[in-house]
Amino acid sequence: MLNSDCPGEQKMGRVILICGKMCSGKSTYANSLIKKSPAVLLSLDELTTLFFGPYGGADHVVILEKARNFLFRKSLEITLAGIDVVLDWGFWKQADRREASLFFEGNHVPFEWHYVDASNDACLRNLKKRNREIKAGRHTSAYYFPEEVAFRFWKEMFEIPTKNEIDVWESLE
Repeated sequence: MLNSDCPGEQKMGRVILICGKMCSGKSTYANSLIKKSPAVLLSLDELTTLFFGPYGGADHVVILEKARNFLFRKSLEITLAGIDVVLDWGFWKQADRREASLFFEGNHVPFEWHYVDASNDACLRNLKKRNREIKAGRHTSAYYFPEEVAFRFWKEMFEIPTKNEIDVWESLE
């Protein structure tokens, strides 16, 4: 990807950050984006399940933080090479979204936020399907979540973004 205005100068890639509840369809949405326009998909679930498998582990929180930091650094490296990146990992809290925005702003990387909006009912249908696939050994890049944990997460842990935080609001119902 060369910048046509400056021969020989590499154009910086951009980052698309995907925000949404667990099982809202973020990964499906991310995959649809990279089919439309070439980009590298960096998935936190994919990386962490590589180490823990679909049922998590005792050090999950520690590894999750390290994996997240690694993916931030890797996304910066990829965009500096002129390649777009899609970050698929939820950004459940406003503080997480603010931290990511500050990271990319501070590194002069163009970015945009996409929110995958889905009702709790739609997320529950997706969760049940995903859990069935995990139990059957057909889904290898996601975690198994008991329904009661998911309900608590949707109610207590996920912070719905405001309209001014998000560039693209995608409803998947």
